[in-house]
Amino acid sequence: MNNSLTNTARLLGAGLRALLVLTLVTGVIYPLVITGVAQALFNDKANGSEIKVDGKVVGSSLIGQSFNLPLKKGQETPDPDLKWFQGRPQNGLGSNSVNTQYKLILSGATNRSADNKELIQWVKDAKAAVIKDNSVNGYTVKDVPADAVTSSGSGLDPDISPEYADIQVHRVAEKNGLAVDQVQKLVDDHTEGRTAGFIGEPRVNVLELNIALKDLAAKS
Repeated sequence: MNNSLTNTARLLGAGLRALLVLTLVTGVIYPLVITGVAQALFNDKANGSEIKVDGKVVGSSLIGQSFNLPLKKGQETPDPDLKWFQGRPQNGLGSNSVNTQYKLILSGATNRSADNKELIQWVKDAKAAVIKDNSVNGYTVKDVPADAVTSSGSGLDPDISPEYADIQVHRVAEKNGLAVDQVQKLVDDHTEGRTAGFIGEPRVNVLELNIALKDLAAKS
């Protein structure tokens, strides 16, 4: 009986010591080491890939944000501020009554199939709006890229395709009193190629592009 109690106590003691050691190693030492390495070698990414203007954080390069006009009385969804480059439709094309306007707590896609009548109508409406908004000064939008009328899987995509940015150039130039070639150069300068030359697609970060646009408009 005494041997049984002694063995039980010994096993419990060994288990407790193992628990304390593993808690210290995996719950304290390992997180501190990884955090230290991340802060030392990847400080920007470890802190959320923040974008700063004049020392103030204005967003993250990983999460899209809206560039809209203030809500008018009776509106549920604000109109886009057309002097800025616009990102992809947000969380279900922005007209989904559940997910709207880059709400992080509701990140997600529309969860509708490609033949869903509601989704098809959203895409048609989004395409008509893109053509209407961006056909200015004799420039007519002919080809509307897919990312201009569909949201991403997360609904929080911060990037658009160069093609979508290109069809917004004339409208942005007109709204800001800038030359088309000036705005086009901004787009070209902020177009990133495929990662490592073969992963993903070329892209333009909308927030970074709009920050550069603001600077250019201020100088002009």
